[in-house]
Amino acid sequence: MVSAAEQMAANTSWAALGKATDLRKRIVFTLMLLVVYRLGTWIPVPGIDGAELREFMAGAGASIGGMLSMFTGGALGRMGIFALGIMPYISASIIVQLMTAMVPSLEQLKKEGEAGRKKINQYTRYGTVLLATLQSYGLAISLQSGDLVTNPGMFFIVSCMVTLIGGTMFLMWLGEQITARGIGNGISLIIFVGIIAEVPAALAQFFASGRSGAISPAVIIGVIVMVIVVIAFVVFMERSLRKVHIQYPRRQVGMKVYDGGSSHLPIKVNPAGVIPAIFASSLLLLPTTISTFSGGQGSSPVMSTILAYFGPGQPLYLLFFTGMIVFFAYFYTYNVAFKPDEVAENLKNQNGFVPGIRPGKRTAEYLEYVVSRVLVLGSGYLALVCLLPEILRAQFAIPFYFGGTSVLIVVSVTMDTIQQVQSHLLAHQYEGLIEKSQLGGKGKRRARRKGTGRK
Repeated sequence: MVSAAEQMAANTSWAALGKATDLRKRIVFTLMLLVVYRLGTWIPVPGIDGAELREFMAGAGASIGGMLSMFTGGALGRMGIFALGIMPYISASIIVQLMTAMVPSLEQLKKEGEAGRKKINQYTRYGTVLLATLQSYGLAISLQSGDLVTNPGMFFIVSCMVTLIGGTMFLMWLGEQITARGIGNGISLIIFVGIIAEVPAALAQFFASGRSGAISPAVIIGVIVMVIVVIAFVVFMERSLRKVHIQYPRRQVGMKVYDGGSSHLPIKVNPAGVIPAIFASSLLLLPTTISTFSGGQGSSPVMSTILAYFGPGQPLYLLFFTGMIVFFAYFYTYNVAFKPDEVAENLKNQNGFVPGIRPGKRTAEYLEYVVSRVLVLGSGYLALVCLLPEILRAQFAIPFYFGGTSVLIVVSVTMDTIQQVQSHLLAHQYEGLIEKSQLGGKGKRRARRKGTGRK
């Protein structure tokens, strides 16, 4: 049997968007802030030599430059005020979440409700400032070493750091405003828009290479087919679940005995989402970012060796990338996304149990066993989606950056945003039904009163 809520959700029409005033306001507010973000990517950092930077990025854009610009919407390639993007905030959030799972005092703080959540968010902001300071200093030094600055010196370093840190904090504020007053997750939408904004230019460059004969038509068709297949595969895997049957015992209330109900505990094939891919990419891009903008000047033999073996497309790079994705998939799932001990304890407190499994420790062990087996498929799927475009791009010399991480982010954010829009539309339909029922009740009462008066 389909519930009334599910039936209403299935019948939700996008035409109802015109009647949902609050939802329209949220969408317009979100679009306005995203436009502000896109305008900020074109405002340059003071002291940058524009001609030298364009010449440098023209040579690096087909390889590592495109990878560095993926999360910044091209701001890094233009050295805009948002050149660091939102990545310092994401990295700080991941670190704080992992520390919350490992440090008892932070874990206790998380259980204190709204006050504890605000305190953890404050720690995340402090971590964002710290990471942005370190990254902006490294970027300023690298720009100066690569002769991409008009007036090098301490004044440029300080001004560059202040501008980049301010840009990151402003982006963090934009993301929080979108989440609170707009539609969707603000931070994810900022990354999403940054990736989508670079797609038209990349496609134009791709097809131009095909017209010039640099890439054969077969490769162009193959890449298009691969993108469609990868997107469909990501959608399928992100919606895949492993349902664990949960049974609730009979209960007696007064003289009545109610039958025990049953439900399912959904376990996603990929509980960690895109976090493992993002974190692994950040670790791998750190030495390459410094080397790219410093132009290789002053790099130590150790750094040169690391870049030689761990450059994009190299076997050790792919192997390390795979290992990091698998590690973070398990680590993040067990410490943040899905904790078997807590889930088993909550089931025990609600008198729920897995048929054939004793509540408590045995249930936690069973859930851990199930999640471990599911994560074999989930982590393998993440590694495949992230590595396949890297391998094909290196083999066929595609002249723009196309990565599995960007596909994962775009598909996941699109699905999440559409789901939130549908939830708002469903809530609007509920409000309309409630108002109609109230009006109908008033009309019936008035009719009864009139009928009684006539008699």
